[in-house]
Amino acid sequence: MSETIHLTINGIPVEVAKDSTILDAAVAAGIRIPTLCYLKDINAIGACRMCLVEVKGGRGLMAACVTPVTEGMEVTTNSPKLRESRKTTLELLLSNHRTDCLSCPRSTDCELQTLCQEYGVDMYRFGNHDMKPDIDDSAPPLVRANSKCILCRRCVAVCKANQHVAVIGANNRGMKTHIGSPFDMSLDNTPCINCGQCISVCPTGALTEKDDTQKVWDALADPDKVVVVAPAPSVRAQLGECFGMPIGTNVEGKLAAALRRMGFDKVFDVDTAADMTIMEEGTELLARMKNGGALPLITSCSPGWVKFCELYYPEFIPNISSCKSPQQMYGALMKTYYAEKEGIDPKNLYVVSIMPCTAKKFEINREDQAASGYPDLDASLTTRELANMIKRAGIVFEALPDEEFDPAFGVASGAGHIFGATGGVMEAALRTVYEVVTGKELESVEFHAVRGVEAIKEAEYDLNGTKVRVAVTSGLENASKLLDMVKSGEKSYDFIEVMACPGGCVNGGGQPHQPGYIRNTVDLRAERAKALYGEDGAMTLRKSHENPVVKEIYSSYLGEPGSHKAHKILHTTYVKREKY
Repeated sequence: MSETIHLTINGIPVEVAKDSTILDAAVAAGIRIPTLCYLKDINAIGACRMCLVEVKGGRGLMAACVTPVTEGMEVTTNSPKLRESRKTTLELLLSNHRTDCLSCPRSTDCELQTLCQEYGVDMYRFGNHDMKPDIDDSAPPLVRANSKCILCRRCVAVCKANQHVAVIGANNRGMKTHIGSPFDMSLDNTPCINCGQCISVCPTGALTEKDDTQKVWDALADPDKVVVVAPAPSVRAQLGECFGMPIGTNVEGKLAAALRRMGFDKVFDVDTAADMTIMEEGTELLARMKNGGALPLITSCSPGWVKFCELYYPEFIPNISSCKSPQQMYGALMKTYYAEKEGIDPKNLYVVSIMPCTAKKFEINREDQAASGYPDLDASLTTRELANMIKRAGIVFEALPDEEFDPAFGVASGAGHIFGATGGVMEAALRTVYEVVTGKELESVEFHAVRGVEAIKEAEYDLNGTKVRVAVTSGLENASKLLDMVKSGEKSYDFIEVMACPGGCVNGGGQPHQPGYIRNTVDLRAERAKALYGEDGAMTLRKSHENPVVKEIYSSYLGEPGSHKAHKILHTTYVKREKY
């Protein structure tokens, strides 16, 4: 049994592990100490000074996030002195913060704003109302507004600790300190991989995705456009958070109903394209294993990961599956198969996706993503952007009836649904590859060894005497470690799944914001993934190769998985990119 420490917080006895901080102990006591810079396991620097507490016999106020507990410690977290200190800190933060709150995209969803309201801050005492915008919108998917930055360094920490790339940091010193790229280069001139994890953890409006909602409104209002839309797997498990629903609530039925009421001509499901991805990727894996192709085969569903590989590990480009991501397969099939079937000119078909990911905004403009001669996708919106559109349309989301997706491209298997969680693509592929190779039906379709949020998961499966070694990882710092082990020969695999965002798409850079306290006390990755696994477990159709829509598309249009026509429409290419 690990050694424990006994202390009191606001007179409440608390027992915690020896290596705990005062902040950890407060959580155990059911007390929320305000923070702006702290992120569990990522950023504990005591910089924002919001978590200051009083310790009896201590030396003044102490930062709870970095102060270890000691036996018999007596802590006060809510005294007049502390409340005044926090209020003053917030007012001083506003002295170097552009206070255009009413027009800020994070208004009512801003941790700084919330704390200012809680502590009764006078925004006119030191507030800088004439501060000029300082904006870098050079990167395809995101906007950096340094005039709203509070120097919490959360973005810096997550970019380095989780995502490996470390393309932003603190520049200059003293009052001139600001967060920026090396030599203050614009983001588009750095090896940023567009994952948006910096946006997810930013407590203010200093980092946001580029708002493409007006493009979609304009398309919906254009009588010459047929506008179709489809959400990614994880969107249905997170959208409800934007409307006050519990984390992990599956709102698939309400999502379809809301999209229909917004005026989209057809409401489809990207999960159908996820099943298509498995058919193509599984066929590719088997062909490489049989014909001596580049192994390990590495998944290509995450555009942040693909760009990371192109930048940092170009020697692995031949290993990346040539399959387009489910988003791009959906768009490609809309403007080829669906357009032909419905007699629509592809130039008049406006295709929208709803994604958990900011990198998808970059992906739609990649080369070799225009199967019909027109871009496969016209717009990719984040979960947050969709929520704002629903609110602007006056739709009472939580009161909507549950409706189904349109049938032409709206049937998906459970395997397609779990794509949004780390390990989901691998598990979906294994369900199909096992049955194709062995000719036997799986007794249980669940591959638990590749589930969960561990940094790197490994497993080995026997397919009629052929051993298939697989690995799953998420977060690009973990991916870097895994690829280094493969390069050195320490590890050998046949198939690897990589997701850029820790935990997979359920924790994508375009998902609903959650404040630091929730991020520090709830495993968002696991809670959100439960909704996807729950949907899969409740379904009868749980394998991609049994999806009737997928079967019909192959029989009537593509021929068979891996065919010449399938390659032309559903596959793509990659390029080595220079870091600077």
